[in-house]
Amino acid sequence: MKLHTLLHALQPYQTYNEDSIEITSIENDHRKATEGSLFVCIKGYTVDGHDLAAEAVKAGAVAVIAERELTLSVPVIVVKNTKRALSVLADTFYEHPTHQLQLIGITGTNGKTTTSHLIEKIIQDHGEKTGLIGTMYTKVGDEVYPTKNTTPESLTLQKTFRQMVDANVSAAVMEVSSHALDEGRVHGCDFDIAVFTNLTQDHLDYHGTMEEYKRAKGLLFAQLGSRFQKNAPKYAVLNADDAAAEQYIRSTSAHIFTYGIDRDADFKAHSISIKAGGTSFTLESPLGNYNVNMKLIGKFSVYNVLAAISTAVAAGIPIRSILASIEEVEGVSGRFETVDAGQDFSVIVDYSHTPDSLENALQTIREFADKRIFTVVGCGGDRDRTKRPIMAQISCSYSSDPIFTSDNPRSEDPHAILADMEAGATGENYKIIPDRRDAIQYAVRQASAGDVILIAGKGHETYQQIGDKIFDFDDRIEAKKAIEER
Repeated sequence: MKLHTLLHALQPYQTYNEDSIEITSIENDHRKATEGSLFVCIKGYTVDGHDLAAEAVKAGAVAVIAERELTLSVPVIVVKNTKRALSVLADTFYEHPTHQLQLIGITGTNGKTTTSHLIEKIIQDHGEKTGLIGTMYTKVGDEVYPTKNTTPESLTLQKTFRQMVDANVSAAVMEVSSHALDEGRVHGCDFDIAVFTNLTQDHLDYHGTMEEYKRAKGLLFAQLGSRFQKNAPKYAVLNADDAAAEQYIRSTSAHIFTYGIDRDADFKAHSISIKAGGTSFTLESPLGNYNVNMKLIGKFSVYNVLAAISTAVAAGIPIRSILASIEEVEGVSGRFETVDAGQDFSVIVDYSHTPDSLENALQTIREFADKRIFTVVGCGGDRDRTKRPIMAQISCSYSSDPIFTSDNPRSEDPHAILADMEAGATGENYKIIPDRRDAIQYAVRQASAGDVILIAGKGHETYQQIGDKIFDFDDRIEAKKAIEER
């Protein structure tokens, strides 16, 4: 693509009349620049791309987008905000790929990953090829790729969407984090359906207050657009039981579907029955009432399923096809996942890393647990400190044997994190075992027939970050080893 074509999209900024310069790629990492690249200087948390522009030019970059004048041998186009410019340039360079996809975005504190996988399965079972972007990985059809962030930055996003379009994907489902919304990573993404799961305490280290966190989430609904399109209507799918939904309803002009359990909603569950082997409920909907029997466990799973059902209806999929898919779902990796090595007690691994998700998991366990409940839980370093005592308090309230341990301490002292947690502990029945492997082994050794062990916080993760080092660590593997060695 010619440079002047790309720069035209950046108006009202002054453009260079460089008709002859051919751009072969856009890069914001100087190490990836090659002959013909357009390099965009981004100020990161630790590195400023402006300081590396000369290296990108040396590697072959033929033009640079920057926020200040730079003395280089190639054209330098100065813009006010290079992150915003990158979104526009990436969308233009990859020829607006989301205009050719049915794009579904899911935001909320908890449930994004499970809900996205449920929606993906429903759409696949309906005969469409799907793409998925989220916490665990990126998928294009059946091809799986690793991912660093829940929602990648704009350049990676648009490149991935182009890959999906070229692979004949018709519908893409993505988790949309509050960080991504606040930083504008999804600028240029043409969402057709935006889904809200819930809003509970998390990421206050970044947002500062719950109001700011709520505002950031609301951007997904405000950015759906105001145009009513007969053949391509926009939908906002909202959890009516969460107070934040009212603000999001006011923020969007899209058609609205609500779902819930406790309040009036378009898609409502009642007569919920939770057992160790699954959950059943009655669905009331504009399309009729239906009995739903699923293998997923817990009230929180009912919310995720309601969100998926509402979204699939908005996507035009028949309700009976939707329910047939839901009833087949076994579960999602690291989300209330059982570890079975022939033991006579239950072991569950769950990604509950927020107070609300931990409470939901433990409430569900108490629905079917007959004896002791062990909770192995830690809190991540370099993250919201205010939730640490709350996590500990919830563990003490809902389990007979809370065990506080390390999660991903990152640059923080693990003992300091545990001290923050202990400040919220109640009673004298808790234990502090800093080494996560030791904590899991202790719980397994202590468990008797009929007991339940919840290993919370890391879920699907296969690593532990201590300092600046990454170690192989999978709660599921460690639990299975401990059971086999018992």
